[in-house]
Amino acid sequence: MLISLLRSGNIVSVIMYILSVLLTIFLVLPLHECAHGLVAYKLGDDTAKRQRRLTLNPLEHIDYLGACLMLIIGFGWAKPVPINPRRFKNPKAGMALTALAGPVSNLLAAVVAGFIQNGLMFMILKGIIPYNDFMYYVLIFFEFLVSINIGLAVFNFIPIPPLDGSKILMAFLPNRAIIWIEERIQIISIVLFLVVMMGGLDGILGRANNLFYGWISWLTWLPFSFFVG
Repeated sequence: MLISLLRSGNIVSVIMYILSVLLTIFLVLPLHECAHGLVAYKLGDDTAKRQRRLTLNPLEHIDYLGACLMLIIGFGWAKPVPINPRRFKNPKAGMALTALAGPVSNLLAAVVAGFIQNGLMFMILKGIIPYNDFMYYVLIFFEFLVSINIGLAVFNFIPIPPLDGSKILMAFLPNRAIIWIEERIQIISIVLFLVVMMGGLDGILGRANNLFYGWISWLTWLPFSFFVG
């Protein structure tokens, strides 16, 4: 993403993209990890709380390699919150719900950003605020923020280790299959990383991102549409 924007020569878009990624790194990724830990805590696992990971302090969550890749390619990660499934009454269901909390937090962040963006658009259409260069930059910023968080949610829904989607999938797999996956998790993770870096998932991820973007755009504009003639 960043490389393509640099090639376009649109400096404003580059700056807004970098700012939206930085906000995601310092606020949304900590929210993503904290959501994992909070759901786990509610289900009986206090590991994250004991290790002081139930916090939005970005210094407790930032992974520098993940942050750099987030800036460069739009996909990255934070330090995983420690989860002990043996503390859940139902380990499979507990892990699935805990894993689901992360991408859901990204979708909620996208919805909030979308509401703000469309709220600003509504006020511009109604003449409440002027449309100028500054507002143009702000709208671009929120558009990037929506797109980035949808991308993170969609990416994490992929049912391949170590992504959250794999933990959701495991809730429906027999124990034998889970053991087979866990014994090969490092190899699977490396293969996934290489496939992503080579663009092997760009097509399916792009279609999924566009689908979610359409839904969220419709949802976040809906309340304002009743007042636009």
